[in-house]
Amino acid sequence: MQTVEDSTGQDVNKPQRPYGKKNPDALIEERQRRLYRRQLDGMPARALVHDHASREGVSVATAWRDYAAVQRWGEEDWQSEREKMVSRIQQMRLRCIEGALRAKQFGTAQLLLRDLGAVCQEITPETLAAAAPQLSIVVEDKRS
Repeated sequence: MQTVEDSTGQDVNKPQRPYGKKNPDALIEERQRRLYRRQLDGMPARALVHDHASREGVSVATAWRDYAAVQRWGEEDWQSEREKMVSRIQQMRLRCIEGALRAKQFGTAQLLLRDLGAVCQEITPETLAAAAPQLSIVVEDKRS
């Protein structure tokens, strides 16, 4: 903040802001946060960027820059949450299994249970049969 004298001689604290009332970096970050939330709608990247440009009233080049920043945020989030992701997926599977059983969707519950068992490294009979040792007998000709 800088101090500015007004007409009565008193010192007044006036914030130093470069372009108007709000910091443009804060405005840009807010716009990028809105794009970050919108990317979960499942739109392809190009459609998302063009939609962002029209919604926010910015150029397509600016929208692509915002998208690049959002992509960096996504990578950072993934790297920081990677270790916790398996437990979160397992909790979602358990909730889905419970819901499928309540709705009497036994086929869905069976598939989810199979996936749950695979993550827990459960050995199925098919896996045991495939992993059984193979016996190979070779008879050599004595004449040679």
